[in-house]
Amino acid sequence: MPITLPDLTEVVAAEAHPPLFATVSGAHLYGFPSEDSDIDLRGVHLLAAEEVVGLRVGPETVDRTWFRDGIEIDLVTHDLRKFARLLLTPNGYVLEQLISPLVVRTGKIHAELLSMAPGLLTSRHAHHYRGFANSQWTLFQHTNEIKPLLYTFRALLTGINLMRTGVVDATLPNLGGPAYLAELIEAKRTGEHRSLDTTHVVEAARLTGDVERLHEQLTAVQETTSLPERPTVDEQMHDLVVRARLG
Repeated sequence: MPITLPDLTEVVAAEAHPPLFATVSGAHLYGFPSEDSDIDLRGVHLLAAEEVVGLRVGPETVDRTWFRDGIEIDLVTHDLRKFARLLLTPNGYVLEQLISPLVVRTGKIHAELLSMAPGLLTSRHAHHYRGFANSQWTLFQHTNEIKPLLYTFRALLTGINLMRTGVVDATLPNLGGPAYLAELIEAKRTGEHRSLDTTHVVEAARLTGDVERLHEQLTAVQETTSLPERPTVDEQMHDLVVRARLG
C-alpha cells in the first residue's frame, strides 16, 4: 500500500533560510519507505551577499530535525555555492536530490540547475555508487537488517543504469535486479529496522553472489560508458552562483 507524504510546503517556506528548492530523498525516493520511515528533505538555500563577504558568515549547511504527527522529518539544505561544488565533485547524493521527482518547493534556480543536469553526469559517478554500496553492505553484515541490504542493491543498480543509459534513476523498483527484491521491499514496509531473519525470502549465500555480480557489472559498464570523465557545465554553474548571489 503506497505511503502518502504530508504537505510540507509551508513548513519549508518558514525556515530562517528558506530553501530555493526542496525535495524528498531517502527511502521515499528509493521506492521502499516503511510505515515509520523518517522523511528526508534536501535542498538549497541562498546566503545573502553580506553573509558571505562580511565578518558574520551565514551557515553553509542548515540541518534541522523535528517530529510531525509522530514522523521524524530531517531537513538539510546547503548554500547554493556549496551545493554547486558538490554537484561538480561529482556527488551522487546531491545529484539525486536535485532531480528527485518528489518536489516540495521549486523555483527558477531549481529549474536552471535541472537544465544543467545532463552536463553533470560522469563516469566517475560509478565510484560514488560503488562506495555507497560497500558501506551499506558492511552495515547489513553487522545488523542483518533489510534496509541497508536494499540500499546496497539500490546503489549498485542505480550506478549500472547510469553508466549504461546516461539517466539517473534512484528508485529501486524501476531498476530490475533479482526478483526477490520486491519481497524484501514489501517486508521492509512493516518496519524501518526489520531483520532479514524474520523473513524467508532469500539465503545469505545467494545475496553475496548477487551483490558480487552487480559489482562486476558496474565495473564493466564504467569501462565502456559514453559518459565523460568530468562535468561539462563548470562555467555555467559558476555563472549561476554569481548571478543568484548578486541578483
